[in-house]
Amino acid sequence: MAQISIVDDAIELDRPVLVEGFPGVGLVGKIAADHLVDVHEMRHYANVHCEGLPEVAVYREGATGVTTPVRLYAAPDAGLVVLQSDVPVNPSAAATFADCLSDWFDETGTFPVFLSGRPSERETSPPALYGVTVGDGGSRLADADVEDPPESGLISGPTGAMLSDALERGRDGVGLIVESDPQFPDPEASRTLIVDGIDPIAGTETPTDGLVDQATEIRDAKQQLAERMRQATEESTQAEPLKMYQ
Repeated sequence: MAQISIVDDAIELDRPVLVEGFPGVGLVGKIAADHLVDVHEMRHYANVHCEGLPEVAVYREGATGVTTPVRLYAAPDAGLVVLQSDVPVNPSAAATFADCLSDWFDETGTFPVFLSGRPSERETSPPALYGVTVGDGGSRLADADVEDPPESGLISGPTGAMLSDALERGRDGVGLIVESDPQFPDPEASRTLIVDGIDPIAGTETPTDGLVDQATEIRDAKQQLAERMRQATEESTQAEPLKMYQ
């Protein structure tokens, strides 16, 4: 049965910003989401149970309890919620997942920020960041001074399905697209997402020194998941030029 199972009833949310962290190209969304949860000391708010999600249990070092592989973490004082996913999610399950969250979106007035990497063999630093919108999300991008896309394209994978669902339902939201390493975890691109996109949109201040100073350790820790994403390309969130399909 599709549902959100609240694990911390003391958390109250009122029109929060939700940062979606599905794994994808460069693992940029996953790395950014994990960093936000750690740095802001976010509390485990809910487990997500949806049809089509991998039926696995996740456990943590030094703890005996298990959780679902997809969870929600909250920093209520900051008005911030993060969707954290420890597994690749097939796009065929994303529509069910989006529907699973629909009532919760409406009840809390949640404004979603979707994250995606665009494969790029970039030669400059920092990586380019641009944004797309659904509903009335354009003002958020304008206030954050995020640039428009330089070319036509599409967003695939679970993030693309979530954006499509938001478009169908007329829900406000934004998508952030960052140039990302197509082969390896890319903490630098995740830092750009946070500093130039998420923080201005959410009104948060997130220390990101660790993403740069510990880039090698982060790449090593995420490499196994990145390899799984390359082997299951349809499950990988990514943005691609539309001309590839014309």
